Amino acid sequence: MDPEVSAVRLTVWEAVHILSSSEDGGRIFCTLGSLKRYLGETENPALPEEQEEFARIHFSTFLRCLVGKLSPDWLELLPDGQMEELWASFFLEGPADQAFLVLMESIEGAASPSFCLMKMAQLLARFLSVGRMAAVMEGQCRQQAGPAFPLLQETLLTKVVGLPDRLGNRLQRENLATFFPQNYFPLLGEEVLRVLQVVVDSLRGGLDCSVSFLSQVLGKACVHGRQKEILGVLVPRLTVLTQGSCLWQRVCWCLVERVPDWAMEAVLKGFVEAAPGPEVLSRLLGNVVTKSKKAQFVMTRKLLFLQYSCTMPMLQSLLGYLAMDSQRRSLLMQALKELLETWGSSSAIRHAPLVQQRYISKAILICLAHLGEAELRDSRDELLASLMEGVKSRLDSSLPPVRHLGMIVAEVASARIHPEGPPLKFQYEEDELTREMLALAMPWPAADGPSEAGLSFAPVSGETPDRETVDRSGPQAGPEGSDSELDSDDEFVPYDMSVDREQRSSKAPSYVRGCLEALTGSEDWERWEAALWALEGLIFRSPAATQEVSMELAKVLLHLEEKTAVAGFEGLRQRALVALTVTDPARVAEYLTAQFYALNYSLRQRMDILDVLTLAAQELSRPGRLGKAPQRGSPDPGSQPGGAVVPAWRAVVEERVRRKTRRFSKGSVGRALAVGPNEFNSVAGYFFFPLLQHFDRPLVTFDLLGDDQLVLGRLAHTLGALMYLAVNTTVAVPMGKALLEFVWALRFHGDAYVRQGLLSAVSAVLLSVPAERLLADLLDELLEARSWLGDVAEKDPDKDCRLLAVKALLLLEKLRDKLLPLSSP
Repeated sequence: MDPEVSAVRLTVWEAVHILSSSEDGGRIFCTLGSLKRYLGETENPALPEEQEEFARIHFSTFLRCLVGKLSPDWLELLPDGQMEELWASFFLEGPADQAFLVLMESIEGAASPSFCLMKMAQLLARFLSVGRMAAVMEGQCRQQAGPAFPLLQETLLTKVVGLPDRLGNRLQRENLATFFPQNYFPLLGEEVLRVLQVVVDSLRGGLDCSVSFLSQVLGKACVHGRQKEILGVLVPRLTVLTQGSCLWQRVCWCLVERVPDWAMEAVLKGFVEAAPGPEVLSRLLGNVVTKSKKAQFVMTRKLLFLQYSCTMPMLQSLLGYLAMDSQRRSLLMQALKELLETWGSSSAIRHAPLVQQRYISKAILICLAHLGEAELRDSRDELLASLMEGVKSRLDSSLPPVRHLGMIVAEVASARIHPEGPPLKFQYEEDELTREMLALAMPWPAADGPSEAGLSFAPVSGETPDRETVDRSGPQAGPEGSDSELDSDDEFVPYDMSVDREQRSSKAPSYVRGCLEALTGSEDWERWEAALWALEGLIFRSPAATQEVSMELAKVLLHLEEKTAVAGFEGLRQRALVALTVTDPARVAEYLTAQFYALNYSLRQRMDILDVLTLAAQELSRPGRLGKAPQRGSPDPGSQPGGAVVPAWRAVVEERVRRKTRRFSKGSVGRALAVGPNEFNSVAGYFFFPLLQHFDRPLVTFDLLGDDQLVLGRLAHTLGALMYLAVNTTVAVPMGKALLEFVWALRFHGDAYVRQGLLSAVSAVLLSVPAERLLADLLDELLEARSWLGDVAEKDPDKDCRLLAVKALLLLEKLRDKLLPLSSP
């Protein structure tokens, strides 16, 4: 056995024994002082091999012994804090990685709250303040030549980056400001810079170092969402350090290239966001996109196509970075081709958000500004084909913003891709978006590309004044003496196209059964969408064919889910269900009311059923409805041909004709009121009574008298609406009697919305049932309701409930003159 090695071990064992058993402060002080020679911090340090043995084998064990002795009494064995300072010096002067791990281990294992926990937390804060975290990371950077310890590195990585979370969980309200994430990660960035300086100095001195551990720390911090804190410190300093030093640039490139793939996206996005421009980004990242497939995917695909949250300075930095070096310019050209392909895709135009379409359009203009004529000439045919296809798709769109984007990109791109060809010119209003996009299209001088990349192209900047002149002069009056002065049409207003929708394709089915097949089994999403648009008109146009498949179609529409981004999907589905219920009211209403209390329906579906029943009943009760299409409050610009909706332009023309026509005498200009039987009379029972049957029976997922009080309120309002729509019908009396019993059972409900529905239902009964029938059949129920209404009007905490109760009492007062004489002997 080596006697020197044995001496170190024996010394440590003796020191541990003294610490464990002695209460003599002087003896403990001498023992700890003798061990400090193994840290090399005394006038008589131990031999290097003894120091190495102590650090490698005994240091962690000795630190845990020191932690175990920590107590207020033990620290007071020596005056003036001498014991505490000597105790802390081992953590602050010994091997940093082991000291850091023991500190974290002690904090996580200490009782909370406790004296030991707070002392260890304060020591850790001091450990960070004196720069020991840099020593932790520096030790891992210098281990390249020695054996690798992946488990140790993984443990250190987890604790270094997760320190704020771990300390916050342990200290909670007693947490120190040093450990707050907004304070810790900038400090970590400063420590990374100190270690990078050590790495650069070592390389200048001919020593090997590795930055892999720093790359992992940076990656994990960014994955935790702390890009701004850590890169906000790193990027400004690295920008200055790399400006005149090739060595610093190489170290910075290695730092980024060795980031693990799982963290590459977070790191690159953070650099793109923090870098002040493409030149700085190029100095910091180097050619990482050509060396890492993951980096290439992030920079040329994900940030351009899958995400569109980057600001315009970020997008300019990203694409400018690709253009700054000849090895990366091929990626810029490939990105332009893919951007144009996506920009011109008819599916993307229809389903992508407008924000994303603008983002891609701006990216195209920036790419064109960075590429030179020679590069564009080599791929001219492919680029023009994609451009023209996209222009056609966008100009065919009925949405003005989509067409606007198509015009701007078409003008700029055609002038850049084929400058000697005939320029494309469009008339459109110049707004802030137009000016921003034209500014993005201004050519950038290429750093490493063909010289033509910096040349300007006249059609973009030169056409702007002409187009503005054309736009502003277009709406002006015609030449002097023209017919426009003789036949004044000053009241003509431009047709509003702001809510125009894309015309449906020719795939729309022509029959109801075809719509049913398209909605159930078609994988052609365009046909599915066209069928949904056409369904309402086909139902009203073919009632007989609709009744053959009404039940099956009702099931499909009730369970229909949005498969594509269809504008107004819920409205289209609801209108189709209403049309179906109006066409075959008895069977469809019976099915819908049964499904209202069935299992496996969401609350949204149950409320949809109530809405459809109310709207269908309203349509059926409309006077003069027979043989006419349903009336709408306003025509739908996107409605399909075949729906019998009167177009808005006809009303406009008739109004203009009326205003232009002179009349010498005017008769009655009012239209005769529509008359006819109430179609709701014969089917009201199918709509109304099934909804009252099971309201007090809870299901597994549906309890009207429990948590689902919102649906109960909607049910009460729906029953009141159906009651009102059954005015003067033969079934009004039994409906009123059943509804008043429903109201009486729930009159003390705690939810204000439910009580409002009940009060509205009482008013509906008073308005719908003739006075003599109220006296003959519902007198007892009304007398009970009167006393309840009086209490509500005076004592209900909800203002709307009190108002509705007063309105119902006023209706009773109006009926009193009729009720009391008939009820007297």
